[in-house]
Amino acid sequence: MTLMTERPVISDAKPHGGFEGLLDLLDELNVPDGYKAEIIRGNIVVSPWSKAYYADVMDLVCDQLRPCLPEGHRITWGPLLYVFPGVESAYGPDIHAAHRRARRSTSNRLDGEALSFVAELTSPSTRVDDLTEKVETYGKAGVPVYLLLDMQKEEATVFWAPSSKGYQGQLTKSFGEKLYIPEPLDCTLDTDGFQAPQKDDDQA
Repeated sequence: MTLMTERPVISDAKPHGGFEGLLDLLDELNVPDGYKAEIIRGNIVVSPWSKAYYADVMDLVCDQLRPCLPEGHRITWGPLLYVFPGVESAYGPDIHAAHRRARRSTSNRLDGEALSFVAELTSPSTRVDDLTEKVETYGKAGVPVYLLLDMQKEEATVFWAPSSKGYQGQLTKSFGEKLYIPEPLDCTLDTDGFQAPQKDDDQA
């Protein structure tokens, strides 16, 4: 399969076995290099990886928040799949933190409710889901803090106080400002350097 689009590819095929069947199908997918696969609203969505400078931003977030994590928790960015059976979704968040015991498993399906912190960096192909579907899912699943970095608008939004209706707290700051990250981290994130590099920086 060759994918040459910035738009996500959505499969509406419904395998036998419902959500578990979708997870099994996800395991068997031969996803092209440069793409990741998730389950969103009961569908498999294949979307392209982000631009190179996103990796620098994710490093900046992890480096700042690592000292603030609860004891025993780890933060990283990379392809791990967190499962939310109640809403038939499985996400590979850009940045994720959880107690290390949640990752001590031979399975590639991690418990979404084990997350203590999650962050997504928007791209044109995933922005709508990051701003809507994932806000609702993470909030209802009880993930304490969701950080949304809107790379197109250059804004950082933190959501906290999860409930059965979603997040009750929300605060937005422009890139370059400091943003308070609530408990269980209880610290300040400096978003300076999160902006897209200028052309001169690309060539340096």
